Amino acid sequence: MERTTSPPSLTRDPSLICLSLYHGGRRTCLLPLLPLVPPHLPLRHPPPHLPLRPVARRVCCATDATVSAPPSTPPSTTARPMRTSARRRRVTVCPEAGSGEVHKTEQRRGGERRQANTKNAQEGGSGVRKMPPMKKIKKGKRKAKESGKLKASRTRVAPPPLPPELRGLDTEWWYAFLNKHAESGIGGAPSDEGEAFRYFFRTSRQTFDYICSIVREDLISRPPSGLINIEGRLLSVEKQVAIAMRRLASGDSQVSVGAAFGVGQSTVSQVTWRFIESMEDRARHHLVWPNQDRIEEIKAVFEDVFGLPNCCGAVDATHIIMTLPAVESSEDWCDPAKNYSMFLQGIVDDDLRFIDIVTGWPGSMTFSRLMKCSGFFKHCEAGERLDGPVRVLAGNAEIREFIAGDSCYPLLPWLMTPYEGKNLSAPMLNYNAQQKAARMLGTRALARLKGSWRILHKVMWRPDKNKLPSIILVCCLLHNILIERKDELLSSVELPENHDVGYKEERCEEMDPKGKVMRDAITGHLLGHEASN
Repeated sequence: MERTTSPPSLTRDPSLICLSLYHGGRRTCLLPLLPLVPPHLPLRHPPPHLPLRPVARRVCCATDATVSAPPSTPPSTTARPMRTSARRRRVTVCPEAGSGEVHKTEQRRGGERRQANTKNAQEGGSGVRKMPPMKKIKKGKRKAKESGKLKASRTRVAPPPLPPELRGLDTEWWYAFLNKHAESGIGGAPSDEGEAFRYFFRTSRQTFDYICSIVREDLISRPPSGLINIEGRLLSVEKQVAIAMRRLASGDSQVSVGAAFGVGQSTVSQVTWRFIESMEDRARHHLVWPNQDRIEEIKAVFEDVFGLPNCCGAVDATHIIMTLPAVESSEDWCDPAKNYSMFLQGIVDDDLRFIDIVTGWPGSMTFSRLMKCSGFFKHCEAGERLDGPVRVLAGNAEIREFIAGDSCYPLLPWLMTPYEGKNLSAPMLNYNAQQKAARMLGTRALARLKGSWRILHKVMWRPDKNKLPSIILVCCLLHNILIERKDELLSSVELPENHDVGYKEERCEEMDPKGKVMRDAITGHLLGHEASN
């Protein structure tokens, strides 16, 4: 307790005696005690050792304590138990505290405090004994359980990854994946291990390791925040690449792919997007416009096989079908077949390799408009593409570099389309046949792309339209990598040449006069080429 001077308004009520509770060196609350002096006896001065203050309200913080107004009636002799912040401390005043041994004990203790306060006053002190600061309670160490159970560590810090050259290739995931597939009872996979690997991931083991080497640095330098399997181990780079490629190759849901690898749906989503970001950044060199030397090789093949001089490739487009929420903005993506779709246009060389693509545009557009919105169209019109040497034919006819396309595209000096109509001459029919054989390379490339990476062939469920172009680009990059590394696609996963089932053929009536003259010159050249052979 502490000694204080009571306010003037409280000296008339000598029966009000309070018990102060302390915590942390500060008074937290006041509790009333049984009066030591009967209220009918006069008392001019209160005992100096007893504080006279009203009961304070309970507060959350001891430093914010406030004192309430004095009560109009004497406080009850029994106070409600109070709770301190450090411990659950219960203080109860006994109803018999006004007499007997309790009264004598209080008087004896009060005398001892008066002597101590008098001594402090004589030594120049303030007359108020200050409570020493409470010592901090040290938390005891947790004792190990006697049951012999191992203690679980609070945090598990993964060891730093080894450099790429010191890391061995992880193959355990492959056999675990095979076992899960065998237990599921789903057939269709070849019995040969090498063929089965190509069936599930579309690549050979050597090509798979090459793809891992492309993304390894990104997947190691940016360790995932929680990419662990059900056994509590971090996913290896090989397993992350396998999860992403299986998602792209099968087009199955993230839940199904995760179940096949023993991971959750969120892990599949995060792994796939990390793989796509890395491939988009580090594998762009697999899809570039060829240099002039490569262009000359392409032109030589097209002329030897199809008889078309100065032809540099073929162009075609396809729809990537998806589902979208029923909102007004979704109508912009509704194509003529009443599907929500995104366009992909690709230009391919003689090996079915993509050398230029454009995507991200709504499927409601026409093919001709898609071409005019592409960067390739702008480069060609500005003389920055297909600007190689001009081929001079018999009769001084000039043939510039061009690509072959279907009748859904406009006839331009650098884009040759077939003749339209019923009464076509023999040279025109011959030109149409050769031109169709050449442009079908684009159709075959798109069919192979969708057959290899079924995520583009199946209906996507409400994809992010800002991320979908990146997914399409990475699938085209993987398509080119397979061709460059001579990986043959299994016949069981190939699609027919008609990659856009349910869509009608479009016709474009737009013709450039220079393009028409050039097409007639090529038609005459093909007639002489057939006669010479």
